Amino acid sequence: MAAIPHKFMTKAFKELGYSLPPAGHYAVGNLFLHPDEKVRQVSIAAVERIAQSLGLQVAAWRLVPTNSEILGPNGRSREPIVMQPLVIAQDQLAEQEFQRRLFVLRKRAMHESAPDSWFYVCSLAVRNIVYKGLLTPAQVPEYYTDLRDSTFETHFALVHSRFSTNTFPSWERAQPFNWCAHNGEINTLRGNKNWMRAREGLLQSAAFGSQLQSAFPIIDEHSSDSGAFDNVLELLVVSGAMTMPEAVMVMVPEAWQNDPLMPAEKRAFYEWASCVMEPWDGPALFTFSDGRYCGASLDRNGLRPCRYYVTDDDRMICASEVGAVKVDPKSVLQKGRLMPGRMLLVDTLAGTIVDDEELKLQYARQHPFQQWIEEHQIRLEQLKPSNKLADIDDTPVSRDKRLRAFGYSAEQLNLIIGPMVLGGKEPLGSMGNDAVLACLDSTPRLPYEYFRELFAQVTNPPIDPIREKIVMSLACHVGPEGNLLEISERQVQRLSLESPILTDGELAAICGMADKHPGWVAHTIDTTFELNEGAGGFAQALDRVCNEAEQAIGNGARVLVLSDRAAGLQRVAVSALLAAGATHHHLVAAKLRARVALIVDTGEARETHHFCTLVGYGVDAVCPYMVYEALAKLHRENVLVGFTVPELIARFRLAVDDGIRKVMSKMGISTLQSYKGAQIFEALGIANEVVERCFVGTASRVGGTTLAGFAADALAMHNAAYGNSNAVPPALGDEGEYNWRRGGARHVNTPATVSNMQDAVRRENKAAWEAYTAEAQASVRDCTLRGLLELDDDDTTHAVPIDKVEPWTSIVKRFCTGAMSYGSISKEAHTALAVAMNAIGGKSNSGEGGEDAERSIVRADGSCARSAIKQVASGRFGVTSNYLADADELQIKMAQGAKAGEGGELLGTKVSADIARTRHTTPGVTLVSPPPHHDIYSIEDLKQLIYDLKSANEGARVSVKLVSEVGVGVVAAGVVKALADHILVAGHDGGTGAARWTGIKYAGLPWELGLAETHQTLVLNGLRGRVVLQTDGQLKTARDVAIAALLGAEEFGFATAPLVALGCVYLRRCHQNSCAVGVATQDPELRAKFGGQPEHVINFFHYLAEDLRTLMARLGFCTVREMVGHAERLRVRTDYASAKGALDLSSLLQPAHEMRRGVATHSVEQQQHDVAGRLDARLLPQLQEALQGGTTADIEVAIGNTDRAFGTVLSYHVSRKHGLSGLAAGTVRLRLRGSAGQSLGAFLAPGLAIELEGDANDYVGKGLSGGQLVLFPPRDAQFDASSNVIVGNVCLFGATSGEMFVRGVAAERFAVRNSGALAVVEGVGDHGCEYMTGGRVVVLGAVGRNFAAGMSGGIAYVLAEDGEVGAARHGFAAKCNVESVELTVVADAGEVQWLRETIERHAELTGSLKAREVVARFDELLPRFVKVLPTDYKRVLEEEAAKAKAEAEAKAKDETKGDSGSDSERTVCADTHPKTSSIIDIEDALVDDAQLADRARKLDKLRGFVRYARRGDRYRAATKRAGDWSEISTRQTRASLQVQAARCIDCGVPFCQSDADGCPIGNVIPKWNELVFRDQWREAFDRLMATNNFPEFTGRVCPAPCEGACVAGISAQPVAIKSIEAAIIDHAWAMGWMAPVPPQHRTGHAVAVIGSGPAGLAAADQLNSAGHSVTVYEREDRIGGLLTYGIPNMKLDKRVVQRRVDKMEAEGVCFVTGVNVGVTLAAADLRNSHDAVLLATGATWPRDLRIDGRDLDGVHFAMDFLSVSTKALLRSTATPLSAAGKRVVVIGGGDTGNDCIGTAVRQGAASVVNFELLPQPPAQRAADNPWPQFPRVFKIDYGHEEVIARWGRDPREYCISAKRFIGANGCIEAIETVRVEWTKDDAGRWTMEEVAGSEERHDADLVLLAMGFTGPENQLLEQLAVAQTPRSNISTPEGSYRTCVDSVFAAGDCRRGQSLVVWGINEGRQAAREIDTFLQPVSHLPVSGGIIPRTVSAQPEEISVPA
Repeated sequence: MAAIPHKFMTKAFKELGYSLPPAGHYAVGNLFLHPDEKVRQVSIAAVERIAQSLGLQVAAWRLVPTNSEILGPNGRSREPIVMQPLVIAQDQLAEQEFQRRLFVLRKRAMHESAPDSWFYVCSLAVRNIVYKGLLTPAQVPEYYTDLRDSTFETHFALVHSRFSTNTFPSWERAQPFNWCAHNGEINTLRGNKNWMRAREGLLQSAAFGSQLQSAFPIIDEHSSDSGAFDNVLELLVVSGAMTMPEAVMVMVPEAWQNDPLMPAEKRAFYEWASCVMEPWDGPALFTFSDGRYCGASLDRNGLRPCRYYVTDDDRMICASEVGAVKVDPKSVLQKGRLMPGRMLLVDTLAGTIVDDEELKLQYARQHPFQQWIEEHQIRLEQLKPSNKLADIDDTPVSRDKRLRAFGYSAEQLNLIIGPMVLGGKEPLGSMGNDAVLACLDSTPRLPYEYFRELFAQVTNPPIDPIREKIVMSLACHVGPEGNLLEISERQVQRLSLESPILTDGELAAICGMADKHPGWVAHTIDTTFELNEGAGGFAQALDRVCNEAEQAIGNGARVLVLSDRAAGLQRVAVSALLAAGATHHHLVAAKLRARVALIVDTGEARETHHFCTLVGYGVDAVCPYMVYEALAKLHRENVLVGFTVPELIARFRLAVDDGIRKVMSKMGISTLQSYKGAQIFEALGIANEVVERCFVGTASRVGGTTLAGFAADALAMHNAAYGNSNAVPPALGDEGEYNWRRGGARHVNTPATVSNMQDAVRRENKAAWEAYTAEAQASVRDCTLRGLLELDDDDTTHAVPIDKVEPWTSIVKRFCTGAMSYGSISKEAHTALAVAMNAIGGKSNSGEGGEDAERSIVRADGSCARSAIKQVASGRFGVTSNYLADADELQIKMAQGAKAGEGGELLGTKVSADIARTRHTTPGVTLVSPPPHHDIYSIEDLKQLIYDLKSANEGARVSVKLVSEVGVGVVAAGVVKALADHILVAGHDGGTGAARWTGIKYAGLPWELGLAETHQTLVLNGLRGRVVLQTDGQLKTARDVAIAALLGAEEFGFATAPLVALGCVYLRRCHQNSCAVGVATQDPELRAKFGGQPEHVINFFHYLAEDLRTLMARLGFCTVREMVGHAERLRVRTDYASAKGALDLSSLLQPAHEMRRGVATHSVEQQQHDVAGRLDARLLPQLQEALQGGTTADIEVAIGNTDRAFGTVLSYHVSRKHGLSGLAAGTVRLRLRGSAGQSLGAFLAPGLAIELEGDANDYVGKGLSGGQLVLFPPRDAQFDASSNVIVGNVCLFGATSGEMFVRGVAAERFAVRNSGALAVVEGVGDHGCEYMTGGRVVVLGAVGRNFAAGMSGGIAYVLAEDGEVGAARHGFAAKCNVESVELTVVADAGEVQWLRETIERHAELTGSLKAREVVARFDELLPRFVKVLPTDYKRVLEEEAAKAKAEAEAKAKDETKGDSGSDSERTVCADTHPKTSSIIDIEDALVDDAQLADRARKLDKLRGFVRYARRGDRYRAATKRAGDWSEISTRQTRASLQVQAARCIDCGVPFCQSDADGCPIGNVIPKWNELVFRDQWREAFDRLMATNNFPEFTGRVCPAPCEGACVAGISAQPVAIKSIEAAIIDHAWAMGWMAPVPPQHRTGHAVAVIGSGPAGLAAADQLNSAGHSVTVYEREDRIGGLLTYGIPNMKLDKRVVQRRVDKMEAEGVCFVTGVNVGVTLAAADLRNSHDAVLLATGATWPRDLRIDGRDLDGVHFAMDFLSVSTKALLRSTATPLSAAGKRVVVIGGGDTGNDCIGTAVRQGAASVVNFELLPQPPAQRAADNPWPQFPRVFKIDYGHEEVIARWGRDPREYCISAKRFIGANGCIEAIETVRVEWTKDDAGRWTMEEVAGSEERHDADLVLLAMGFTGPENQLLEQLAVAQTPRSNISTPEGSYRTCVDSVFAAGDCRRGQSLVVWGINEGRQAAREIDTFLQPVSHLPVSGGIIPRTVSAQPEEISVPA
């Protein structure tokens, strides 16, 4: 852009025969036109016609001469014809009116031109002209010969050059635009465009008159962000509403909200501006000119550099870098930089530089803005909202139907909302999000869950919401806007909100505003619909809401409230998000949105993400009333204590506000006003019909859920709440949304995948691997996009023999492990991964926590623990020259899949001394890395970092880690152009050590989308061959790898899978430092539990690679390289269907090689880095000897701004040769002159010193690693260095050691993340010493805002100069962020001396006049020095001092003792107190229960499993209990049980709940343990009863497989689950909570249950609760089956059974005893009289021992013996089958055998022996019995213990086989036995052989056969003609309980075979659910795990709601 060169134009148009009028009386510009003459003439005619209608005349057309020869193929393909129209006014016009008409001419011409006309106006103005194109900067004057003409004279030039991340740049999108040029990214563009469109309905201009309408739309929909900004800027200026500087101030305001130092007038101006327009927010440097004013403005964050010189010949040179234009140093009067939020303005007419503050105050004082605001603005507090809480009903929160209707779960209340209010911020989670995608879930999901938050990545930076919170604001003005094209008091008549979250009282106050503020009418719109309207009512409700909103505005409403409070029994809520989105876009389209405030009053929103999406789609404020009610109820129920309800609500709002800020910051948006309506989301799985209606402009690439699908979801959630009118509402359950829950949401990682994989890799168990693969593939199939795909391998002609496929050893070289830092995981786990990957030739990744140098030393066994990939992340922890030099790959972490847009987080509990040393931080201090914005905030800066890293290690490939999101392909193209060697596209579902749940769940997208987009985009642009492409994110199996390869990946990352191989069990506690398996902890005690070995990881990859070879052979690929990108070998599963709307994956499956043929589709070439051509590399020959350490060197060299990262190549050579210690100080001195390029001295190694005379750009001393940097201005400079800018932004970023002395001022973010360097500087900009963790910084001058934000280590000394000492110190304090630091004086004599000497050194090294002055006046100035000391660092220093003092005192004490005692004496003394375990047995330590209760309140739940000893229910003394039939166990006290509950880890994947190895009924054990721990017994009871009908039975008799699967049991004792379960239910009976509750309504269906054992009773209980009439038939005289007559009374008191039977009978279950169906009652009769029949007869056919003598009297089945015994006990009669006085032999073990032993002892047996055929189990788990399988270990049960107490020996004999029974007189008298031996054959099968000569005779009077059961009895089954399995069990389809006979079902042991009571209960429950579904369309009975599936198939007519 330049001023119109009048002299040149006069000459040019004279040649065309036209004489120009005077300058200012004509307009000229450049237009792009079509090369085709006919098309071009149409455009020319249109311009002339429109000009004529505006009173203008196109006097001439000039063809602009161009040179097409220089264009590349892209530029030539769309090269336009460039023509210049000469436009004059037909009448004399004022210049501003002329410009207005030109504006309308241009807008109309652009609007009316056809899309294929190529018509585009570069500029058309009176003063300026723009020359641009698809050109490099050097090409511009070559292409446009006008620019080389000597008469082309201009007083300003604005040149814009950009790094094209856009893969398809175009001529029209080149910059400058009409009025401005822009570097950066406007992140809020979508919202800015929407709001501008909405404002068009309000725009009025007297100057434009009716012509204004013809200029609409103001913003060209197809323009870039810069173009859109230019459109609005032009409108504001041309309309005359504002001058150009004023308009820029309005559009890009300073961060005024949190600046107490800003003058009141200026603050008022900005507040007025915020009422007029939302900021155009994002990292941006705008340059602009209207011909008179030429200026630049920087956004409020100031990340982008803008430096300027002022010379003595009145020139200003302003550029992104110093050195861009060569200048004589002597001519420079001033060196400055544009500061954040500031404006640099030159008035070329006046010839002055306008001071920023002066300029802005001038505009601020033009109108009485402050007065307007005070008089007309309405603040919420002025409405005096009531603090009175809304009334809440008496329903407990757990049974609130409305919560269920809005989709709440107990998990959300416990895991998210509770911690939010108690902690004041959103809680942390870990291990990523592996749950099923919302768009793949068959259960109803809220629409919010389909949206993924977009995040800044490469093209623009995020903001640091913690340390740079000062630039952020949630304040908004809502309600009708004024006319943008005027400045008036009417514009501030809006309602001001400090937060978008409203309370009930605030909403009520707003709705009643009209009483105090006439005209502010509020209109509430009901967003619910009648249930009987069905799915159609949903869409109709949306239409009604939109129409009612438009009508209300027409009737004068200023506030619209969309409310779903009417939702209830008969009304269904439309999702607030859909309603709000539809309404917002409807009003935008109608140009009415700017006339009204839009508020949502909803019960639906409760998570941060929900509020973000509502605001993001245009909502002004939200009142989440159901959250407030839930909080009030939780407070009432003593769940949330310590705060009042108003305080809880306030803390919730605070947490949400904090969360919103974090989400905004991820996209680099500073103000909520800009975020509102900006739609910073991508929809994953929403159909276009919904997007077009509710979310216009949102990307939704794969289609998906339709409006009908969302309607079905709404109805299903309503049905889940109100559809079951029979029972008491079920308690809110854990739906498994966050952590895996049995029966809940599906997850990729399940107990089966974890346990099978660990078994496979630890025992090299192929069968376990196959089980793992099958389970993992099933999980992936359910949860992920790739699960919808299958390999197209039908055509077997492609197949190749597997021996032709590359070996596994080659394939694994493409594998790497994820970036898990040392800190997030333990040293043991971190090194195991590295050793494993080095062994197989793959790569491990250090993560962002640094790595100790000794890890690179090869061990004695040849292994090496060095991470081949070293990560460079935003935290720069431990990134030194040596760290970088010691890598095969350097990975730049732009984003992390599990928390895209955020920095890493490591809680202080994990920052041990070792971790702090490696990371160069302070022990115990939480580390939250800044988001990636300091030196990677744009593509240019990423390119610089790539350049830096390639200099730091030319042999390593440089990788950039991106995360999948829409547009990642475009980003990747830019990254390739930036010369990255490798790109990783990570998926959203990867793991993380710690992140906020919003980031884990809602940021990032599946890697399948990102990988396919990236591969296709790179191929289309011919870039794919230059880069290696990798992906990661929950890769589990070879199938995953194959799909990734076919979509374009060449390498594959694994993180969670290798961790699982090493022992990770998915506790999801990584952030808490309490990992029970030692993987993700720094606790030494827990680290000792780590059991992983490198071999386990090697085995995992070996299995995986071999599986991949099999798939490759089937597909016909011999190498992985051949597979890459062949997406045509994938297809969508043929069985895929979705009731909500199917996804369209065609975009993924488009083969890139067909999109552009003939280009590389995988990596084939190396990037050209030209390291050897870099300036310091060219110095290597001269410095070779010095670098070897043999001599010193001193070199002078000139440097320019193209010489970047000077010194870094040299540092690489130093580090490779000398390691961490480098060279001796002063070995190499490099003296430079000039303007150094970026990253001067980056990672400068010890022994290297750089002295620069001149100035430098950004990143000086980045990663300084021990070297020295000295910078000063030219010695002959005219300016005062101490007030001029010498170095740029972000200097010393991540420095770890070394020194830097700067004579002059540093720009923004000086010493950010400095962790060890010393620096002296003479002034710094904003955010100085931000997040500094070590080192020393001395500032001899002014500092900017937010100094020391987040500083946790090191010390800064700042000289506060202005004013008196006290005032100066106070002034500095106002600029300092004191959240983590304290400000003190420098008082210590040693410290004072150090400070003085340091300043003296600075003066000596730089020649600083300022330093000399300070030294000369040191004593006088010392009080002005402020010592900035981090409080955490102070703590560490004090601890170290105390420790040193104690050590010194101890040493002195020892020295005074002399030799009075010997070492051996002390040793012996020490040994007399052996080390005690850290495990505490609280119960044993305390006897008083009150004391115990007090102790329990102080329990450590986090580490309870390692701190406290296990204690189960204890047996009564054996000698006493053997004499009675009372129950053997005693219960623990409540306080004691709290201790046991404290041992529960609350695992993310609770194996205790697993159906494979844990609890068959899916008891949510962690939850009721947590509730017992919190002393919430009622809630624990509710949670227990949700999964188990009869916990009083299982708590007594179950062998507790859950305990065998307990994670605590891996390395210690499991939690006493069974004891807690029994205690909960016993307490419930005692408290009266088990009162009968009959169903309120009967369905009219009758069900017969045959059998009253556990399965029959459970089914009857469930079916009765569903309202069916249930009759239970039992052939015995008592109900209970096995429970009554199969389990002896001392294990299960029969009164307990009868109590439950009585309760069921009172609830309506009919029990019929003494009826043997099939014998005494015909089965057909029963079937005919009932709607369904359930067979629950058990497996009662005992297994026999058919050997000689079997028919002798005295040989009985065990169950007969137990049954007879119990009957006699209950009837108080003698048993006909007694063991009294007899020698008893029990054959067979297990529970039945043990019960026989206990019964025999009680009956007075003479002796008891137990024969077991199998070997004695080991004391510990055997190798073939891995956790979490039920532990087959040697145990002493109650019966064995009683025999031992009686006879002194264990009754069991192992490896013994009965050969024959010996008898006399028909009675048994002995058994002949033989010993057996068990061995494993070659196949691993056990075989048994008799031991020769081992025959024995054992006397016996009573033999009991306890060998189990073979199946059910057949009479009944034969009558019903029910099919049976070969093992005689009833046959049903897999996963079903329905037999082959209609309406006949089966459950329990008769179906599945002999099993546990708990399995019987589960069978009965699930059979009942199937029967319920058979009898009525929708079942409200739960599945295993207690979860009631919310099915979306429920149609309105199926939903039964009573009147």
